[in-house]
Amino acid sequence: MSLRLIVADDAVLLREGLVGLLQRVGHQVVASVGDAGALEAAVRAERPDLVVTDVRMPPTLTDDGLKSAVRLREEIPGLPVLVLSQYVERSYALGLLDSGGGTGVGYLLKERVGAVADFMDTIDRIAAGGTVVDPEVIQQLVRLRKDPLERLSPREREVLGLVAEGRSNSTIAARLFVSDAAVNKHIGNIFTKLDLPANTDGHRRVLAALAFLRA
Repeated sequence: MSLRLIVADDAVLLREGLVGLLQRVGHQVVASVGDAGALEAAVRAERPDLVVTDVRMPPTLTDDGLKSAVRLREEIPGLPVLVLSQYVERSYALGLLDSGGGTGVGYLLKERVGAVADFMDTIDRIAAGGTVVDPEVIQQLVRLRKDPLERLSPREREVLGLVAEGRSNSTIAARLFVSDAAVNKHIGNIFTKLDLPANTDGHRRVLAALAFLRA
């Protein structure tokens, strides 16, 4: 499916690289900008299907890109946004995931862009309303909640990390070389131990896991 996208990054080479990559797979980049103000103006003018933006951009080179993304998601309900960052920033990740009810949103490290097939899959999933969180972000959030997670077995912690990445039961089973029934049992145990409501919907499972990690 071809999407209309806006790309925002103050690093010209990276920005143009993203534009070229997206165009090569059939997407239309309707605007390519280098600062937060231009990003907001472009989104309001073009109403894209998805925004890809850096966290740190002018004017302050701190979290302007993220703040603009959150502001735009409040202004335009349902606007899908993928934020790219060079570093894992817990507050950045949580601020983004709290916006717009947590749907149609992603937080990835820039190094993931090199895995083209996975990156394009991420674009499609977010545009369809899914939630995608970088595995390294998940690991850091899990470490911050180390004590509560001690209620989980090592295998359950491993499954939780994959659930929080948005993986399906069959994908988790294949990754861990176990049966689908075993994955179902682990997920049931995880939600019971963390006092989270069990839900078979993949996106809701991601939100439930992230809600626990935010607490």
